Amino acid sequence: MTLALYRARLQLHTALGTPLAGDTLFGQCCWAAREQWGETELQRLLDGYTDGHPWLVVSDGLPEGYLPKPTLPQSFEPAAGSATGPIDAATRKANKAKRWIPLTATGKPLKTMLKAAQSDKEAYANRPPIESIQPHNTLNRLTGTTGADVFAPYTQRQTFFASGQAIDLYLVLDESRLAVEKLRILLEAIGMHGHGRDASSGLGKFGVGAISPHRFEVMAPAKQTPSFWTLAPCAPQGLGFDGNNSYWRIITRFGRHGNRHALAANPFKNPVLLAATGAVFTADKPAGTLFIGQGLGSNGQLSNSEPATVQQGYAPVVNIHMDD
Repeated sequence: MTLALYRARLQLHTALGTPLAGDTLFGQCCWAAREQWGETELQRLLDGYTDGHPWLVVSDGLPEGYLPKPTLPQSFEPAAGSATGPIDAATRKANKAKRWIPLTATGKPLKTMLKAAQSDKEAYANRPPIESIQPHNTLNRLTGTTGADVFAPYTQRQTFFASGQAIDLYLVLDESRLAVEKLRILLEAIGMHGHGRDASSGLGKFGVGAISPHRFEVMAPAKQTPSFWTLAPCAPQGLGFDGNNSYWRIITRFGRHGNRHALAANPFKNPVLLAATGAVFTADKPAGTLFIGQGLGSNGQLSNSEPATVQQGYAPVVNIHMDD
């Protein structure tokens, strides 16, 4: 593999029905590759995917210039070592609301980095996203009206961003299998057709700006084994991470097929357990590691309707040290 880290700048044009999660975006990249270049090319890209050789690893969509705050116990927060004693409830609540780390703080001592954490309002330049409930009607084509059961009106959540909100996407690309110019084609196709739920109704549209090589600032190697801070959900199970020095939250992904399989009799995938974005895993790996995790699926493990289905269990990472 010839791996390189890129940062893509997206500009949101519409509200989102589905969050810009890395594993969801990866699935859409696979469908876009199939639509652009055919099934044979997709299979070539996916060769070795579940054996630790991904062709692409996609981060969550993040506010421009920010990374998700690491998932760490309160004891790591700067106030924990103050002379005032334990952190009070108001401070804990304030720390929890500060969900974003500025890129300018990466590479600094851990407590300094955590002290720089900012809230949604700060990360989105005083224009944080707003969740809203959108009513829908399902029409009975025989009567031309709504009714009961499956034809009853319903609501769904949408997330609205400021016009032209810039979003950062970090991508670990195997350039021996796909050129960055072709990666742009895939992202532009997703942005044009729409990401996630209700794309056909106008949600999830975005433009693609610069895609440029990126390198995260990291501290000089320390004596302690390095840790890896994830930028997307990942599957760390069975990979030898140090459980005593790793921190994560568990989420369950109830996946659903897209594209033509979304209209199948059973569009749902088998659920999988993942570590949520912002997890911190410690392991004896090279300090320059670009991603961790594993590829899930294939051989019918995730889907009966499409046995070759895979799930991104990889995540781009930032290298940090916990002993500063």
